[in-house]
Amino acid sequence: MGFSGHSLPVRTIAESQSEMTELILPNDTNTLGNLLGGRLMHFIDLVGAMAAYRHSRTHVVTASMDHIDFIAPVHVGDLLILKSSVNRAFNTSMEVGVKIWVENTIAGMHRHVASAYLTFVAVDSQGRRVPVPRLEPESEEEKRRHEDAGRRRELRQQELQRRRESRPSDSPMMGTVRPGSK
Repeated sequence: MGFSGHSLPVRTIAESQSEMTELILPNDTNTLGNLLGGRLMHFIDLVGAMAAYRHSRTHVVTASMDHIDFIAPVHVGDLLILKSSVNRAFNTSMEVGVKIWVENTIAGMHRHVASAYLTFVAVDSQGRRVPVPRLEPESEEEKRRHEDAGRRRELRQQELQRRRESRPSDSPMMGTVRPGSK
């Protein structure tokens, strides 16, 4: 797909940064009163999509949650603070970094509890990929994250290629579903 003929604006990281806060309630937790990992992943996907929407200004779909580190538990009553920004924009995809903190409002303390990287793809209303604006990192930290995102993309592509080459063509887990098959 050649998108080089399109003239897209250049955006800064600050233009896409997003934040959301959630109060952790009993329905969000496991039997120990800790936030469910899947619920945290849902929140991460939402705030990541917000940054991707702001950067691309079109529909986005989650392509992957590349990496997530659960550093510390989150408890009932904690305020969960999630911050996201686009680390790098490629042709039709963007890597978004999400950092998650907990605020214990009674103790007045913040602690870093998780981090994740996600890839989003920009699509039109019919689900076809569309180009995204270039991202211009400004600070040294933004430039470092931009370069790191390029290395992570190379590793993702190498892993995808490795899986494609090692996958049996009739694997029940990775095979395609043909019309009329169950």
